[in-house]
Amino acid sequence: MTPVRRRTRAPYGIFVAALVGAAFLVLPLVGLLVRAPWRSLPTLIGESHVRTALRLSVETASAATVVAIVLGVPVAWVLGRLRIRGRGVLRALITLPLVLPPVAGGIALLLAYGRRGVVGEWLLKAFGVSLPFTTAGVIVAEAFVAMPFLIIAVEGSLRGLDIRYDQVAATMGASRWFTFRHVTLPMLAPGIAAGAVLCWARALGEFGATITFAGSYPGTTQTMPLQVYLALQDDPNAAIALSLVLLAFSVVILAALRDRWLRT
Repeated sequence: MTPVRRRTRAPYGIFVAALVGAAFLVLPLVGLLVRAPWRSLPTLIGESHVRTALRLSVETASAATVVAIVLGVPVAWVLGRLRIRGRGVLRALITLPLVLPPVAGGIALLLAYGRRGVVGEWLLKAFGVSLPFTTAGVIVAEAFVAMPFLIIAVEGSLRGLDIRYDQVAATMGASRWFTFRHVTLPMLAPGIAAGAVLCWARALGEFGATITFAGSYPGTTQTMPLQVYLALQDDPNAAIALSLVLLAFSVVILAALRDRWLRT
C-alpha cells in the first residue's frame, strides 16, 4: 500500500517571505532579459573580439577544470577517506578560496607565482616560465578559485560510498591503486562529473583573480567576464549581450545538474 503524502502548510508569513526572496533573485535576470537589445544581439555577439573572448573563456575554463580534476580528486580522496591529524585545518585552507575576495586571491597568486613570488621566481630562473599576464596565468587563476567546488563535491560523494567494496577488493588481493582505479573511481564518477561541471561554471565566470593576476589583454587574457566589464563602460548594449551569453551557459549548467539535484 502506497503511503499518502500530506502537503505541508507553511505559515502565511513564511510564504510571503519566500515569494519576496525568490523575486529578489529572479528580478535582476528578468531585467536583463527585458532590456536586452534583441534586434542587434546577433551583430554584437558576432563581433570578432567577442568571439575571441568567448573562445578564450571556454578554453581556459576547460583547461582549469582538467587541472582541478587531476589535482583535486586526490585531495578529496585524502579528506574523505584518510584519518589524518589536522584534516579539519587542511579542509579549511583548501576551501578558503570560496570565501576569499577574488582580488585578494589574485594578489595571493602574484605573491606565490609572480616573477618575484615564492614559487614564481624559481620557475622563472629554472625554466624561464612566467605565469602572470599570460593565458597560462588565466588557467591558474581560474583553477585556484574553482577547484574547491570540485573538491567539496567529490569529498561528499566519497563519504556516501560504502567502504566495504574497497575492503572486499583488498581481501581478494587487489592493490590500493587497482582498487582506486577499478572500484572507487567508477563509483565516484557521477560525483566527479557534477563537481567538474560546477568547477567549469565557476572558472568561466571568474573575474577578480583573473584581472589581478593575468590582466586584460585581448586574445591572451581577456575572457568574457572581463569583456563584459570593459563593454559596460563604453557600450552598455554590448555588455548586456555578453551577459546574456554567460546567462545561457549558466542555464546549460543548471540543466546538466538537474537530475543530480532532484535526487537529493
